[in-house]
Amino acid sequence: MTDTLIKTAAAQPVDTTNRKAELLSKQVKHIDITSFDARPIVDAMADMSFTSRDLGRATKIYNDMLADKDCTVCLVIAGSTSAGGCMDLYAELIRNNMVDVVVATGATIVDMDFFEGLGHKHYQALEIPDDDTLRSLYIDRIYDTYIDEEALQNVDHTIFEIAETLEAKPYSSRAFIREMGKYLVEHGKKDNSLVKLAYEHDVPIFCPAFVDSSAGFGLVKHQVDRAKAGQPYMVLDAIADFRELTQIKIEAGTTGLLMIGGGVPKNFIQDTVVCAEILGHDDVAVHKYAVQITVADVRDGACSSSTLQEAASWGKVNTGIEQMVFAEAGSVMPLLASDAYHRGHWKDRAKRGWAKLFA
Repeated sequence: MTDTLIKTAAAQPVDTTNRKAELLSKQVKHIDITSFDARPIVDAMADMSFTSRDLGRATKIYNDMLADKDCTVCLVIAGSTSAGGCMDLYAELIRNNMVDVVVATGATIVDMDFFEGLGHKHYQALEIPDDDTLRSLYIDRIYDTYIDEEALQNVDHTIFEIAETLEAKPYSSRAFIREMGKYLVEHGKKDNSLVKLAYEHDVPIFCPAFVDSSAGFGLVKHQVDRAKAGQPYMVLDAIADFRELTQIKIEAGTTGLLMIGGGVPKNFIQDTVVCAEILGHDDVAVHKYAVQITVADVRDGACSSSTLQEAASWGKVNTGIEQMVFAEAGSVMPLLASDAYHRGHWKDRAKRGWAKLFA
């Protein structure tokens, strides 16, 4: 009897279309920092202790960056906060001249922002079945957030199409991402895209590990197809990334870092000081301001192997104006960004337009 029941159950067709639609039914809503004023709560938190006090000081440092007319502000993003609801937050920083340079992971720029720029969405997981079931439905999971794999493959193919239009030569990730921004201006379906707004406002975006994202699949296909046809193909030049970002550091002088997470983007932006010195610019200043929001524990080296204080020993940051905030960034960045937006120091900032440096 048991075997009969098992065989009968196994023979029942599974309605995967409805099941997938059911799991992808609630879109992630990205927070709008302009819709609420976080200044009172941040001021109150600054008079508390522990992480609340740290956030208050970090927010003050970011406001000081914006108020410093000589300061170039670098936004550094690692992790999945864009997929989790901070995507429009980062876009607003670009839109309102609160950020001059972006250094991020490929996933942040391609799999999350460019993905939504093409009209796709992220979804809240209303339940989390086993991941084998998600795989059978072509649903990718980031913690409690879902992505439609079939939509993500559209990103792969779009990256391939962009690569196919370019001259066969080396490109920095900045140069290629600018082409992505241009594509969104012409074909995109979302105005509030970081990649699109960065293109329009001449804010350069660097991804030092760019192919560690959906871009990698599209670019590999581009190279393989061209190689099979005996034709030249475009390539990404990681050295150009480092050279260009270092050039910005040399030209900018005073710089401030607003870092979400750590990893390669954090080390990449900090190393520009050392690289400038190696190029003979002994007078290059360390990053004057630095804020890092992370949950990584420094005891096992997980915090990109260093706190901001430790980074000072390498000649990268100023120990006097830095703050670590040990918190999940999605829970504190809306407060920090809303506070800075409503204090309004950005209204008097000159636009840097660093992307024009490479025109």
